[in-house]
Amino acid sequence: MKIIIVGAGQVGFHIASHLVLENKDVVVLDKKPDAIRRVSDNLDVQVIIGSGSSPIVLEEAGIQDAEVILAVTNSDETNLVACLVANMISPSTKKLARIRNADFDDYHNNFRDVAPHIDTIINPDIEVVNTIHRMMSVPGAVDIGEFADGRLKFVGVNLEDDSQLAGARLADLPQIVGKARPLIAAVVREDELIIPRGEDRLEVGDLVYFISEEDKLLDTLSLFNKYAQPLKRALIVGGGRIGYRLARLLEEHSIYCKIIERNADRCTYLAERLNKTIVLCGDGSDQELLTEENIQDMDIVITLTQDEETNILASLLAKRMGARKTITRISKFSYFPLTHAIGIEQVVSPRLSAINSILQHIRKGKVLSAISIKGEQAEVIEAVALETSDIVEKPLRKISFPKGAMVAGIIRKDTIVIPSGESVIQPNDRVIIFARKEAIPKIEQILSVKLEYF
Repeated sequence: MKIIIVGAGQVGFHIASHLVLENKDVVVLDKKPDAIRRVSDNLDVQVIIGSGSSPIVLEEAGIQDAEVILAVTNSDETNLVACLVANMISPSTKKLARIRNADFDDYHNNFRDVAPHIDTIINPDIEVVNTIHRMMSVPGAVDIGEFADGRLKFVGVNLEDDSQLAGARLADLPQIVGKARPLIAAVVREDELIIPRGEDRLEVGDLVYFISEEDKLLDTLSLFNKYAQPLKRALIVGGGRIGYRLARLLEEHSIYCKIIERNADRCTYLAERLNKTIVLCGDGSDQELLTEENIQDMDIVITLTQDEETNILASLLAKRMGARKTITRISKFSYFPLTHAIGIEQVVSPRLSAINSILQHIRKGKVLSAISIKGEQAEVIEAVALETSDIVEKPLRKISFPKGAMVAGIIRKDTIVIPSGESVIQPNDRVIIFARKEAIPKIEQILSVKLEYF
């Protein structure tokens, strides 16, 4: 599979690094020599210095042989033009564009319907807001994904010493919690992702990923000593695109909300467009301001400025001053391994959200969604098993899945099955597969055997 990536920034670089590990044929374009140099120094991909919206540059990159073009620069206009030009040269190439401007929100479907068309519009800001809202509704969740229209949850929680599961062997879980035992898909310990087996023990400090049906989620979380608490008051630090979108969403859910924003003109913009949210002009890491705004009464503080250091400082300060819960926006992937150590538990990343959105559109087979977790060490994939696939009509224990992969859930019409070795996948079932990154090419092969793709 040949994939052209327009834009060698953080998103483009990390998508390219993800795809190279899967032996994809990747070409990266960017006008900035420094950005291209970083890619060529670190990744085994073809690089071209030039504009991705130039037909000459796209032809040089081999657009007519490419299955997918991903336009992920920081400019919405460049991304749109790149896809439109690509469509004129190679209509059969699948086109994905990252568009962040809210002015385009109501027109995403139009790009698919007009000619020349764009197959998929990706807005990471919308995905981040949805992720924040899910985190707010799931107590203690460090990471959360949804499948089967939200009926099946993939949740990561930190294992504390007050949990009844601390120190337990996985093989002993039925005796400890009975039939309500969760399906443990993965454990992250000291930044290493582990696919646990029956003899493995859960240790205090582990980040534990499990699968749960929506109606059983709170019961499962209680095993980790995580309990739901009413969320009525929220403070947002940073009134940019994401902060504004989140405030509108919280207003719709009748949550009392304040926004702190430094820029006076942006404060005016927010005040004119938000109905119930209180807009404050100031520094969200100012301890005096937080004291004046009764930070100790806030159920949650979400820090969403463009500056990671400000977000981290504001979250730590808010937690120290009595805020019950914080969610922190961090874009630099190099910061992720440090967050838990310094007391930052819940993190959202627009760049990671963009990568997750893109992955599902470049996977082989009938993939419905894909979520990258723990710094891209693994993926959770939701796919449809068609009748000619090698994974149907036989017990899971007889299917030769690659090492580092497992079936974590089966959705059959309105029924959700948490699988065992005897479970059998039927044609048209939706299958949730957890896989380390090195196992993904073989998973793609299993899903795409004898299938016709769309």
